[in-house]
Amino acid sequence: MYLIHVRLRPPAPGGRLPDSIGTLLRAYALPADGIEHISVHAEAQPHPTLGLYLMADSLCAAEERAARLARRWVAEVPALAGWQPVSAEVPFIAPFYERLLSASGLGGLNGPGPVRSS
Repeated sequence: MYLIHVRLRPPAPGGRLPDSIGTLLRAYALPADGIEHISVHAEAQPHPTLGLYLMADSLCAAEERAARLARRWVAEVPALAGWQPVSAEVPFIAPFYERLLSASGLGGLNGPGPVRSS
C-alpha cells in the first residue's frame, strides 16, 4: 500500500474542498482503483491535499494511478468542478524527521548536533 498526496488547485483563490469530499470520492471509486482510504487535508498550503492510500505494484504505478484518479474526479465529480490537479506524488517526509532529530539534540543529516549522522 502506498500513500500518495494529490494536491488540488481550487477554481478561485481561497476555495475550500467540501467537508464530505473523502466520502464522496470513495463513492466514485471503482474496485480496480485500489483505494483503501482517503484522508482530506483541506487546510494544506499552498493547495488542499487528498491523501490516497492505494494498493499498487509499485510506487510509480501508485503515483500514476493517483494522477489518473485526480483527473477523472475533477472531470466527473460536480463538487470538484473547476478544481485542477497540481501533483500526485509520495509525500516527502525527511524534513519532519530532521525536525525531530534536531529537537532531540542529536542532530541529523542537515542539522547541527553532537552526533553527525553523515
